Amino acid sequence: MSKANEISRGLILLFKNEPHLVVDFQHVNPGKGSAFVRSRLKSLKTGKVIENTFKSDEDVEFVEMERRKVQYLYGTDNEYAFMDIKNYEQFSIGSDVVGESAKYLKEGIEVTLLVDENGTPITVDFPKKVTLKVTESFPGVRGDTSGNVLKEITLENGLKIKAPLFIKEGDLVIVNTDTGEYVERATT
Repeated sequence: MSKANEISRGLILLFKNEPHLVVDFQHVNPGKGSAFVRSRLKSLKTGKVIENTFKSDEDVEFVEMERRKVQYLYGTDNEYAFMDIKNYEQFSIGSDVVGESAKYLKEGIEVTLLVDENGTPITVDFPKKVTLKVTESFPGVRGDTSGNVLKEITLENGLKIKAPLFIKEGDLVIVNTDTGEYVERATT
């Protein structure tokens, strides 16, 4: 057993008998009272993000999971094919493991696969930001530039997001995988 004050981003802990990834945390040491840790935990089974506060001396159990770098190859309706970067072994993962983040997959993208002690894939950990090519973008209306005006664009993997008016077809854009929002235009 470990103490809650050892919590840090990227660790996996057992919370309510399920593995959760620590997405964010904050150690708080108020002037009065005992110290505590605010945390945002992502369930590795459901993908839901919850917030929880631990007392700093509370016992928590960290779970050891293997992290494998894998490359996405292709996908069908309910399975996705990946290749282990170290040994070039190819395997398929069900859509239930990849979850909602499947919309950020594109051929060749490298992601981290979390695997339990039995070798069973638990979840796919995507990078914070991905770069995607714009395949469809309607031109912005001239004179419609006061404020932060956005338009809908379609990306190479079929994902539709809101982006500024200056984005056009063929541009590369960076998308935040946590929020699904446009971050910036990528430099080539």
